[in-house]
Amino acid sequence: MQTHEHVLSDETLSRFAGRCNGYDRDNRFFDEDFADLRAAGYLALTVPEAFGGRGLDLAQLCREQRRLAYYAPATALGTHMHLFWLGVAADLWRRGDKSLEWMLREAAAGEVFASGHAERGNDLPVLLSTSKADRVSGGFRFSGHKMFGSLAPVWTRYGIHALWADAEGGPKIVHGFLPRDAEGYRIVETWDTLGMRATRSDDVRLEGAFIPDKYIARIVPAGAVDDFLLAMYAWGDIGWANIYCGMAKRAIDLAVSGARSKTSLAVSRSMAYHPEIQHAVAQMALTYDPIIPHLEQVAKDWSAGVDHGAAWPARIVSAKHHAVEACWRIADLAMEVSGGAGMFRNNELERLFRDARCGRFHPANAALVHEIVGKTTLGVGLDEQPRWG
Repeated sequence: MQTHEHVLSDETLSRFAGRCNGYDRDNRFFDEDFADLRAAGYLALTVPEAFGGRGLDLAQLCREQRRLAYYAPATALGTHMHLFWLGVAADLWRRGDKSLEWMLREAAAGEVFASGHAERGNDLPVLLSTSKADRVSGGFRFSGHKMFGSLAPVWTRYGIHALWADAEGGPKIVHGFLPRDAEGYRIVETWDTLGMRATRSDDVRLEGAFIPDKYIARIVPAGAVDDFLLAMYAWGDIGWANIYCGMAKRAIDLAVSGARSKTSLAVSRSMAYHPEIQHAVAQMALTYDPIIPHLEQVAKDWSAGVDHGAAWPARIVSAKHHAVEACWRIADLAMEVSGGAGMFRNNELERLFRDARCGRFHPANAALVHEIVGKTTLGVGLDEQPRWG
């Protein structure tokens, strides 16, 4: 694992920031940003150096993603749906599990990975599924409806999961990667949302889509967690958390700059001297200050292989929960500080406010976070059945 300077220059990030409002307004994918990221080698940040990547671990990636999200949140979020898969594969590879080495080789060759796990009516994402997997000669056929499929215009390997109901020994969850040139699926352009619009996270309808055995990543008993799934949660949740952390810092900086330049007939100096503005800014700073230390510690522990045993799920979702809740609170306060100006579409805070709300939709949502943390603290197993009662 190499030490590294920042991959993206300030000039590049400024270009990204200048495109954000246009992408959001037009509900358009971040094509130009994506091309720049590919050219800069950003898409291979988490690929080990042995395969031609930069070999960043989770803690290092999070710092890069915080920086990108400060300027272009949707670009950072969409890109994360590719990078986290390669982080999972790299972690397993470094620990001696070579089963996903093919992902690292394909990513180094230019393939783009994405995540298709969200489903209506499934509050245990990845562990259970409303989609169906049928065993056929040479692989599986997948049927179901996937949502929030970021990178819809560019992915070439779509990570999905489904229930293999009649598997020997009991129901199992099959995790595989759908090649873009496969048959039996449709991308449905449903993405017209409150925020994070440039991710183009369109739905995917699986209609007997065939995934060959070589692209089946894991087969796990339904509801069970193995190293692959725990790594998915670590890279997914901690990555999302750092993106919203970067956004929170941007919202603070915009609010502070606005307060310093804003005047009022009833105030002799700028609004920075108004006691309630000071109070609101203090609340933002106090909310923000604990986020980075929390995220850094969890990411460093994961990258160093610290053994937290059964407490790992709670540690992961707790860090994500604190970050996205803080981001939402800070964005709301920033809007208060901005006054009426924040309501206008040409104000960056208006977009940040909408983007910030999206963090609470990412798994684990608040209900699942409290379930995981509560059960862990009480010593109740996460696999305890029945789930309630």
